[in-house]
This record gives sequence, C-alpha cells and structure tokens, in this order.
Amino acid sequence: MLPADFRTRRFQAVGGYLDSWAMRSETVVQVQALVKRYGSKTAVNGLDLTARAGVTAVLGPNGAGKTTTIETAEGYRRPDSGTVRVLGLDPVREAGALRPRIGVMLQSGGVYSGARAEEMLRHVAKLHARPLDVDALMERLGLGSCGRTSYRRLSGGQQQRLALAMAVVGRPELVFLDEPTAGLDPQARRATWDLVRDLRADGVSVILTTHYMDEAEQLADDVAVIDAGRVIAQGSPEQLCRGGAENTLRFTGRPGLDVGSLLKALPADCSAAELTPGAYRVAGKVDPQLLATVTSWCAQHGVMPEKISVERHTLEDVFLELTGKELRS
Repeated sequence: MLPADFRTRRFQAVGGYLDSWAMRSETVVQVQALVKRYGSKTAVNGLDLTARAGVTAVLGPNGAGKTTTIETAEGYRRPDSGTVRVLGLDPVREAGALRPRIGVMLQSGGVYSGARAEEMLRHVAKLHARPLDVDALMERLGLGSCGRTSYRRLSGGQQQRLALAMAVVGRPELVFLDEPTAGLDPQARRATWDLVRDLRADGVSVILTTHYMDEAEQLADDVAVIDAGRVIAQGSPEQLCRGGAENTLRFTGRPGLDVGSLLKALPADCSAAELTPGAYRVAGKVDPQLLATVTSWCAQHGVMPEKISVERHTLEDVFLELTGKELRS
C-alpha cells in the first residue's frame, strides 16, 4: 500500500491542479461536425461531441467510429472536415503546445518490445517537467515486481497497466484512456478504477473508452454513445438510464405464463416478456399501482410469483436499445 499522503505528493504542482486550464474551463474537448473517411468508407459522419471537466466515457459497438474520434482528438488523425479543439487547442496544428498537457493510453502500449518496464516509464517521466514519483506509481499499479522485465515478457495485464502508468506519469490536465481495464483481473481493475477516481479528484479530466458498462456507470460523470459515426445519445448515466423505462419489475413463476393476458392488464406504456423459461420482466413506470396490478393478475391466474424485484434501467439496457443487440465485427 502507498503512504496516506500519496495523492497529495503525486498531483500537487506549483499552484496546484485547481489552477489548471481544465478546472478554469468547463469544456475540455469540443468536436463539431467531424467527418473522417478511409477511402470509400466513412468512419465518422458529422459527429458532435462535448466533453466537460471530469470523466467522460465514450461507448459504442465495434466499428461505430469511437476510436477514430478519440484518435483525432489526440492528434493522431487529421479530420477530413469539421473542427476539433482539445483544451482549447487544435490537436494537429497546435500539437507542440498540447502534448505536454495531455496523457494518452494506447491499446498497443506504444512501447519498444525490448525495453524494460521501469526504464520505459522513467524515460517518459523525464520528458515532463513535474512527473509523478515513478516508484510509487509502479507500486500503485502492481508493477513493482516486474520493473526489470522487458515489455515483450510482461503479461497482457502488466502491459496494460504499464501503458496506463505512461499516460499519467507526466501529470496531464487531460488523459485519454483507451480500454484501460481490458484483460485485467478483478483486483487490478479495481486499482485502475481507484486511480481514475484519484485523477478526477485532483482536477484531471479523463476521456475513457470502454466496453464495460459497469465501468462507465461507476466512473463517468458523462457518457456519450457513438454509433454509425455519430453521437446518438449523451448525458450522465442517471439521465441516460431515465431515457427508457424508469425501472423494471422482474419476477419468477412457472414457465409458459400467458404474457399476452398480463400485457392487457398493464398500462398501455408497459411491456411484458418471458426472458427465459419462468423468468418474467415488466418494463415501464414501476409504481405501487403497477406492482399491485401484476400481483393481482398473478393471483387471478393461480400464479405464486417468486423473487419479485424492482430494478433500475441499466446503462447496458440503454446501450443495447440504442445500438441494437446484434454482435458487430
């Protein structure tokens, strides 16, 4: 474990992060009418995205355009049309001024395969004026025992954590994290979540791409869902989850109940389905009257409902409703 004052020692800078651009300006990334094509394929099609100070999670199916959008914001791709501003700067034309202020975590790691983990992290740290303490950061991310191991000999999870360390070691004002917990075990995943929370608490804004809905719900102040090259929904997790059914009532009973009959007893804006044999879901505005209607219908049909529960509409529910349930390559 790290000393109790680790966060203070890690992120304190001259004047403190509370005096940073990200804390003085609400918007850290502004994308307007972005278009990016690869030959005849349009990957991003007039996309608008605003990311404000805090943690913004970017979600989308494979091929939706989220990686292209993030790489354009990082300055690695030039837009065909539209405007992109990161911390108020053009990430292509003003890359020299922007680079010292952002951290980028790449899925590929961006590390020479023969380099040792610690020497690579120290090399990146030396590129910055006020880097974090390398030893403490390595311990925090569970890399203390593999500092002398070459990158190619690290496990996939260790490579992922090293990429994360390289992204934050320079004390960025804004950090882009691309699938930061992919392939990590539960303990390392929670440690990464804690680090993201610490970054946010110290005034660092985070743009996070992830396929884990629970990760977005746990960490994000704002969520943007991208599909077919556009942002199709954006808001806090709470706002998005209120966008569909307010909540869901689930119960179990004998398989094969007459769901059509149950549906006729429910208000017009409700739906009912048998998801798996004996497992039923009623979606809509769940209130005491709806609960009474369902239990009354069960009594009239000789059904003893079990495990009745009222569940909040989840971010995964919203994501599937917005983008469809089919798998995409």
